[in-house]
Amino acid sequence: MKQRLKEAMPFLVIMCIVALGIQYVYKPQTEESIIFFPINEHVSYESATTILMLQPEKKNDHYEVNWKVSSKLDTPAYLRQDVGFLFMNGRLKGLMNEWEQDTDQIVEESTIKGKESSLLQAVSFHYSEIHETETDFTSAQKMSEDTLYVIDSNFSPLNAFRQPGTDAEKEWKNILDKVTSQQLDYQWENAIAAMKIPTEDYTSFPLTQLPKLEDQPLEGFTEQEWERVIGNLWEGLYKNYYLGIKKEDGSVIESIDSSIPLILVKKDRKEVLVLLIDKNGEASLLKQQISI
Repeated sequence: MKQRLKEAMPFLVIMCIVALGIQYVYKPQTEESIIFFPINEHVSYESATTILMLQPEKKNDHYEVNWKVSSKLDTPAYLRQDVGFLFMNGRLKGLMNEWEQDTDQIVEESTIKGKESSLLQAVSFHYSEIHETETDFTSAQKMSEDTLYVIDSNFSPLNAFRQPGTDAEKEWKNILDKVTSQQLDYQWENAIAAMKIPTEDYTSFPLTQLPKLEDQPLEGFTEQEWERVIGNLWEGLYKNYYLGIKKEDGSVIESIDSSIPLILVKKDRKEVLVLLIDKNGEASLLKQQISI
C-alpha cells in the first residue's frame, strides 16, 4: 500500500489565475479509478482500438454514428478500464467508461446522433492495473483514436470518410478542419492571454493528437519518462475532466459541450498544463508537476 500511495501523483487544478491544490488520497479499490503505477514490461496489449462507423440510414432526420472502444491485454489484470471522449466539431459530445475486475478484455459501444456535416474525433485510454503481490502494483496502458468526416448535405447522399478520396471530399475536409480549428484557436488564444501563459516555453497540442505521440516522446523525454507523463495525464483527465470540471467556487460542471482540451508540456520537462474550456466558455487549467 505504501508503494501505491507513493505512485499516485496528485493533480492540481487552477481556475483562471486562482490556484486550488487538490489532494487525492488512495482508498482501496472498490470502483473504477485510473492511477498510474510503474509500467509492467512483461505484459502488452494484443489489441486496442477506437472505431467510428456511420449508419447508412437516417432516423428521425438525424444520422447515427456507432462508437466502439475495445482492448485486450495478453493476461488477465486485477482491473481493466477503458475511457473515451468523442468530440464533434471540436466540442465534447460523448463520454465512455467501462471497467471490469479480473479480466483481460473490455468492449464498449455507444451511438452518437448528429445533424449537418461534422468532424468527429474520438480518443481512448486503455488501462490495466496489475497486482503481482499484495504490495507490488504495476500498470499497462495504451491509447487509440479515430477520426471520421460525416457529410450530411441536401446536395449529396449521406456519406462518411476518414481520408478524402474525391475532390468533393477534399473540399469538405478542408471546410470542416478550418471551421473547427478556427473556433478552437480563438478560445485557446483568449484563455492563454487571460492566464498569461508564456506559450514559447511550452509545446502544445490538442488531446486528440496525443495518441499519435504515444510512441514518439517529445524532445528531451526518454520512452519511460514519456509513459509516466501520459499515465499521469490521463489520471488527471479522468478525475478532473471525465468526472466533471471543478470550478473556482468548488462546484463541478459537466464536461459535455466543452472544447477539446489543449495540452501544454513545458520544454524544460518540469510541468504539464491542460487547458479546459467549458460549455459556457469559461477556462480552467489543470497543472501537473513532472517528476523524472
